[in-house]
Amino acid sequence: MLKIVTVPNKVLSSSTRRVEKIDEKIKQLIIDMEKTLSAQKDPKGVGLAANQLGENLSLFIIKASERAKIKAFINPRIISRTVLGTKDSPYKKQKKKRRQSVKLEGCLSIPRIWGSVNRAKKILLEYQDLTPGVRKKSFQGFEATIIQHEIDHLNGIVFTQRSLEQKQPVYKEEGEELVKVDLS
Repeated sequence: MLKIVTVPNKVLSSSTRRVEKIDEKIKQLIIDMEKTLSAQKDPKGVGLAANQLGENLSLFIIKASERAKIKAFINPRIISRTVLGTKDSPYKKQKKKRRQSVKLEGCLSIPRIWGSVNRAKKILLEYQDLTPGVRKKSFQGFEATIIQHEIDHLNGIVFTQRSLEQKQPVYKEEGEELVKVDLS
């Protein structure tokens, strides 16, 4: 199991470099990432980028649910985003329904901090995995949210930056409570 890097480590604020060759080193890194992600219990993790482990590579894994298989994404690139039927506008606010619960993002590299981030509901992604060739696939819902969070990591952006730029609240866990934090 590898150690997860936490803020303010500069590897988290730097863009990653492209994976040029999917060799044994990359395959072993993915295995180590899977073990590290699976070992996270409080909170459980749903995604992990290579730079969160100190590796400056454009690579991440996700596990969207307890029963889901872990998926690896190498050199990912979002081709298009859809928010409320509009393409390429990932930060439009969704009209809130009455009693709609607010979904908060967290991050293994920013322990005990949670925040709201407006993300596209559907994305078209181009990426590689451990099989030959480049893939294009649409993702939506929770998987799309995780992928966008991890791609932000690969671009040197943590979710709290997104929360702040969108003027969304950020919270800190204090015992069983979430307390609003002023990061401005």
